Amino acid sequence: MRIRSLLLSCSLALPSLFGVGPLAHAAPAASTTAQTKYPIVLVHGFMGFKEILGVDYFYQVPDDLRKNGAKVYVAAVSQVNSAEVRGEQLLKQMQQWAATDGVTKFNLIGHSQGGPTARYVAGMAPQLVASITTVGSPSRMIASDADNSVNDLINNYSQLTSGFGSFVAWISGQSKLPQNVDAIKNFADEVNAFAKRFPLGVPRTYCGLDGKEFEGGIYFYSVTGNKAKTNGWDISDAAMVDGTTPSDGVISVCSARFGKVLRDDYPWNHIDEMNHVFGLLGKGAPDPVAFYRTQANRLKLKGL
Repeated sequence: MRIRSLLLSCSLALPSLFGVGPLAHAAPAASTTAQTKYPIVLVHGFMGFKEILGVDYFYQVPDDLRKNGAKVYVAAVSQVNSAEVRGEQLLKQMQQWAATDGVTKFNLIGHSQGGPTARYVAGMAPQLVASITTVGSPSRMIASDADNSVNDLINNYSQLTSGFGSFVAWISGQSKLPQNVDAIKNFADEVNAFAKRFPLGVPRTYCGLDGKEFEGGIYFYSVTGNKAKTNGWDISDAAMVDGTTPSDGVISVCSARFGKVLRDDYPWNHIDEMNHVFGLLGKGAPDPVAFYRTQANRLKLKGL
């Protein structure tokens, strides 16, 4: 049941399932609230996508940021692959954007596996990175952190995972992206290896709050949700694991601490963090879209 529910949540942006048509284009920017010096790059997580039939992975976020003055790029990296492979894909896209548009640096915002993906780029090409903001994304992991539905899907249903990743790549117009489920079976090991290989912003110990905001010429921030079940009408809730330690249903709060922790107690689950499924949230929960706008403003005020 958990696996079926997770697959449903992974396909949350398929408009044909929900009768949702393409989003209307945002009106010309009338605000400079999110007008950062350097463009923002949104980096999706595991099983993610740039957009499907006009529906964003970061639901309504790119349009809102642009409406408020930001220049936004949305990355397209493998749905099922290692953070290193995805990081190389992201780096190549950034290099292309830099060459085409004359951009010198970028502000990276990564959700879930998008965090390690962005940190790989910062380690390999720090001259291109002004800041990294991770959202529900691990910086260190312990054995108990692997007890979640995503890990279950990857390790126990590898053929299904690989096939669904290929389907998401195809329907999002990125069919050439390579999928390799074997490369992600030891994701926790890769995360911990990254903590040593790319230590900037990483707290010295698991669950630590001493990650540096500014290090190596780059600013680092993180946020995460701490509630697995948030809305009974949201199909993704069924795939979230409500464990004994605080988490967003996939990534533990302790694991997600990185750089300057802006908040680690948002009443969001892992899917709420990118404003899906179609903006369904818990009662009284803050608007995730507003968070991204506020974070862009924070970067703007830092001169980034």
